[in-house]
Amino acid sequence: QEELVESGGGLVQTGGSLTLSCVAPSLIFSGRAMGWFRQAPGKEREFVVAVGWDDDRVQYADSVKGRFTISRNNAKNTVLLQMDSLKPEDTAVYYCVADLSFGDIIDDYGIDYWGKGTLVTVSS
Repeated sequence: QEELVESGGGLVQTGGSLTLSCVAPSLIFSGRAMGWFRQAPGKEREFVVAVGWDDDRVQYADSVKGRFTISRNNAKNTVLLQMDSLKPEDTAVYYCVADLSFGDIIDDYGIDYWGKGTLVTVSS
């Protein structure tokens, strides 16, 4: 079964926190950079964060820098996105992605794998 499975979305108040989780089969996870995108209602999809296979590279979108933290556990094929100080504008469906190229995730270019998404709603 080749897929990324996200979990952890939900409803939270402004200023609150959520942790999203993404689990992938070893065949997908191993050797790939991982990341998160989001798409708010009526808006285009946007890059959120990417992390390299060895945690050697991490890049955040300016809109989440200092509030979101990505981490990966290569032994468990899991990526976590810790989201703090949430704002209403963070409301979106969040998608986990995997790609052999760290740069392709940042550029949203031909990404190998996408999850189905998990909804995060931040109330004001």
